[in-house]
Amino acid sequence: MTMVQARVASPPARRSVPGSIRVISGITVASLALLFAALAVGGVSARDGLRVIGRDAGPQVVATAGLYFALSDMDAQVADVLVLGRAYEQQRRAALARYDERRLEANRALLKAFELSGDNPAERRTAESLLDGLGRYERLAGQALLLNERSSHEPGPPPDEVVRTYRQATDLMRLVLLPQAYNLTLENGTIVRRTYDEKAVVVPLVRVAVVVAGLLALACLVWLQVFLARRFRRVFGPALLAATVATLVALVAGVAVLGQDQEALRRAKKAGFDSVLTVARARAISTSMQGDESRYLLDKERADTYEHTFLDKSLAVLYLEAGNLSTYHKAVAERSSKALGLLGPELAARDGQAVLETYRGFQAADTEFRRLVAEGRNADAVAARLGPVRQAFDAYDQALLVMSGRHENVFERAIDTGESSLDNLWRLLPFAIGGIALLMFAGVWPRLKEYR
Repeated sequence: MTMVQARVASPPARRSVPGSIRVISGITVASLALLFAALAVGGVSARDGLRVIGRDAGPQVVATAGLYFALSDMDAQVADVLVLGRAYEQQRRAALARYDERRLEANRALLKAFELSGDNPAERRTAESLLDGLGRYERLAGQALLLNERSSHEPGPPPDEVVRTYRQATDLMRLVLLPQAYNLTLENGTIVRRTYDEKAVVVPLVRVAVVVAGLLALACLVWLQVFLARRFRRVFGPALLAATVATLVALVAGVAVLGQDQEALRRAKKAGFDSVLTVARARAISTSMQGDESRYLLDKERADTYEHTFLDKSLAVLYLEAGNLSTYHKAVAERSSKALGLLGPELAARDGQAVLETYRGFQAADTEFRRLVAEGRNADAVAARLGPVRQAFDAYDQALLVMSGRHENVFERAIDTGESSLDNLWRLLPFAIGGIALLMFAGVWPRLKEYR
């Protein structure tokens, strides 16, 4: 009876070994699936962030910032032409040519913004409104230029009918078109900021999940090998050892790629996109600001208004404590580096000093220009506007372009680096999944066969 009982009890004991192998193997496979699922989720999330910031909403924001600049410069060129009068034929033709160039840039930027708006009805309405308003502005500006051509006046303020027509054009530009262009930039900028804030939380969390899932998978693989080694009294199998090494490689590579993407997103947003947008806004405001000099000269009734707007824009670009324009000129000339405003944070960069020095040169030239206007020397003021003021502003604008180009390079490199690392991860995952699956099968199946 004892022998019969032993024989009956034996098969369940033998069947429990393959059952245990299947259970442990199943848990190991599940942990590996969790690891690769976490890697896939992290890769998709990072890819989405890079796409929005680097390919969709980010470029759209830069395009609409370029629109703001083109619109500002259009109005500045019209004001320049109106104060030139019948003199300075070459400069007048150059200003008209630049006006046409900026008009084309504005239309292209609007079309691009319209295309990139996709199914967003608010952005589409804003773009359509801008297109309609730009057409009305061009008609008013054309009328002012035609009346100015017929008047054939001396350099300085044009006749009243020219000024009245230009007022309608510049009011449409300053009060309607530029705010709409700025709102278009803000709308898309909100998408970029929201995407970055989301990915800045999600990607690190997924990266932690990858680490936890990877460690769990490694622990399960070690558990499986220890169980097999003890049960079959053999050394660790080479196939499962290789699977463990492959899992470790996949874990390290996945964590490294997600870390690179996290850093790429940060650099693209903070050191690239934010600075590119800041410099673009500063350049657009500065262009409108130097246009206020011509408006200050051509419209005597609004001279005080244009002087105040010049100061407001100057403070927006580089803020220094000042109650009026004269005080601001002195504060800029004192070479204080403790400034706020759009360019304040950018001055610490390696090309920030060049921007600051050229900005000081432009403000110094503006001081002399306003002195000539105050003395009633309109012809000399126009000459200064075309000579020292224009040269100083062009130097400042070129310094801004250099700074913007450097930030654009940082932005593009960060996006390219992030996307390249993700491409490598996607190429690795199929091989890792297939290879580890085969190694698991090769390590477990021979042990199961022993019980068949």
